[in-house]
Amino acid sequence: MKGNLVTEDSYRDRVHVFKDRNDAGRKLGEKLIHYRNTAAMVLAIPSGGVPVALEVSKFLSLPMDLILTRKVQIPWNTEAGFGAINPDGEVVFNEELLARLRLTEEEIAVQVQKTLDVLQKRNTVFRADRPFPETKNRILIMVDDGLASGYTMRAALSFIRKRDPQKIVVAVPTGSFSTVERIVSNVDELVCLNLRYGFPFAVADAYRHWYDVTDEEVLSLLSAE
Repeated sequence: MKGNLVTEDSYRDRVHVFKDRNDAGRKLGEKLIHYRNTAAMVLAIPSGGVPVALEVSKFLSLPMDLILTRKVQIPWNTEAGFGAINPDGEVVFNEELLARLRLTEEEIAVQVQKTLDVLQKRNTVFRADRPFPETKNRILIMVDDGLASGYTMRAALSFIRKRDPQKIVVAVPTGSFSTVERIVSNVDELVCLNLRYGFPFAVADAYRHWYDVTDEEVLSLLSAE
């Protein structure tokens, strides 16, 4: 295992440990206190990662930007995905799931194009098509509201590694042990407060107040930053 794994023992394998994403972000910030007022940058994965990352960036007095990745949705189940796409347009497939789904090449291509269209729209709406910030030799703290399958984070990591950061830190309030174990071996540090071992795993179970974050809320949060 390459990376350093940081967890909170009192939260291990428990549910409903955070009031909401804001509460989770503040508690993550406390675990990341050694990065306060450094040259690090917080990168939020929309949509659910934005309120978490905003609390982290405020607590640590660090700048924040978005890294736009998105799962490629299963046609008949938009809550689930068979991979994810990053800002370079690179697709990271869940090959094992894809084999079970037996989608045709055309069906896969349609879902990939839909995802690319959403990412382009979000880049315009959320980031005003600004170029991605310079990350060479910087410490990058990548934040989402949880790690379930981990493919969205894996796509984001593939994008970031090509940009020569000094250090990559993944910070999430909650995560599945099997996914955390896979990802920590590819980063310098992974902070996951609420590590859980059960299956099936749902990010929502870590929160007492859970809802899907809308694009409108993301815009509101960013404008108030």
